[in-house]
Amino acid sequence: MNGVPTKGKVVLVTGANRGIGKALAIKALELGASKVYATARDVLKLAELTAIDSDRVVALELDVTNQRQVNAAAAAAGDVEIIINNAGMGTGALLLAENVVENSKLEMEANFFGPMRMGVAFAPILKANGGGAMVNILSVAGLINFPFAPTYSCSKAAGHSLTQGQRTVMAEQNTLVCGVYPGPIDTDMTAGMAMGDKGSPEEVATSVFEGIANGEEDIFSDTFAIGFAKGLKADPKGIEKSIAAQFQTVR
Repeated sequence: MNGVPTKGKVVLVTGANRGIGKALAIKALELGASKVYATARDVLKLAELTAIDSDRVVALELDVTNQRQVNAAAAAAGDVEIIINNAGMGTGALLLAENVVENSKLEMEANFFGPMRMGVAFAPILKANGGGAMVNILSVAGLINFPFAPTYSCSKAAGHSLTQGQRTVMAEQNTLVCGVYPGPIDTDMTAGMAMGDKGSPEEVATSVFEGIANGEEDIFSDTFAIGFAKGLKADPKGIEKSIAAQFQTVR
């Protein structure tokens, strides 16, 4: 699949109010996107982004767990060419906790069904606009279960499989479908977690847009993730056991 450079393109980023999503929106502007739809559940939290370039940034209300809002976003952003499904959440639930099922459902709604809804709503738009790209921000935790965030890992594993499926069905319309696999990133979600050196949201954003431009389907976006990918290829069972052993120190 050919790469999709950002310059001159219309980009939509979900969960753009903070962290990786905010960094992605800013990077898109820096790379010359003609328009950036910045979305969040609360549009008031997008004011800082809009102030950067009010001519190119369009703030949209979007909760990816709400089908009505997904449909409304698709109706408003009919010119979009690059979709970045970044919105997600983690509950911190553990597998043997009494509330694990309820919390896991919340994560699946945001991390799996959200990108699925976006795919259904926006694939026809991308097709009409020449193919473009759909990018799902996943996690290395979707490739190996991280015991201190097991249900989050499960939801990201489902997102990984979804990405593979979307790639297959959207190839015929010339849409590049990318999965992004960050390691631990310094965001609100990982605040307080002792996880060694964390990558930055800006590092992820740079890797994402470079990957899209180069036509990369699997993007490992930071130092931890790159090393993780090499280890997973060389010794997947060894990586699984190593991550499990770290559970004792992280929890």
